[in-house]
Amino acid sequence: MLDFLSEYDVLGAFWGTVQLTFYSAVGSLIWGTVLAAMRVAPAPIMRAFGTGYVNIVRNIPLTVIIIGCSLGLSDTLGLVLAKQGSPTSLADNGFWLAVLGLVAYTATFVCESLRSGINTVPVGQAEASRALGLGFTQTLTIVVLPQAFRSVVAPLASVLIALTKNTTVASAIGVAEASLLMAEMVENESDALLLVFATFALGFVALTLPTGLLLGALAKKVAVKR
Repeated sequence: MLDFLSEYDVLGAFWGTVQLTFYSAVGSLIWGTVLAAMRVAPAPIMRAFGTGYVNIVRNIPLTVIIIGCSLGLSDTLGLVLAKQGSPTSLADNGFWLAVLGLVAYTATFVCESLRSGINTVPVGQAEASRALGLGFTQTLTIVVLPQAFRSVVAPLASVLIALTKNTTVASAIGVAEASLLMAEMVENESDALLLVFATFALGFVALTLPTGLLLGALAKKVAVKR
């Protein structure tokens, strides 16, 4: 009954999902950290930008953001992030446009998770660092953020798991990942729909469950004792 699976590159499709998740996670962590810094910055204009960005972008459906990156940035403005026509995902313009959209969206959740971690750091530590002559950036990077990251490993794990599942939206612009292949298989294998759905459901469980367990254990190990 599973012979039909050999006709499709299921592992390759999930490898595309893994790559999409990895690059989006790295970008989201960087941009989300910058947004969190803006939200607690002493400059009103930076706080306003960070607050406005988070409140607007996280309330826009991810599908709209992904399609907007494809139609608005690529088709309208001519943005080219990679050469078209390559068989590999990393050299496909649509792949990087999907990464851009996922980063823009997921970074808002990273920001809010990290900001909650910043709020757990005692105010006295920041005041002590300023008394020693450290500026805002030094206080944030040396004193506050290291403790904040340790406090929010578990929430960030949840964001990463959600990101892994959100990569399925990239199929809306034709990115070669698991969801796109599943749609093709559903169309071609109408007599084995249950097996198709079970295969991809188990595939995503195999990706997300170990991530949750590992990061959950890491969260307990590095938790800050207050």
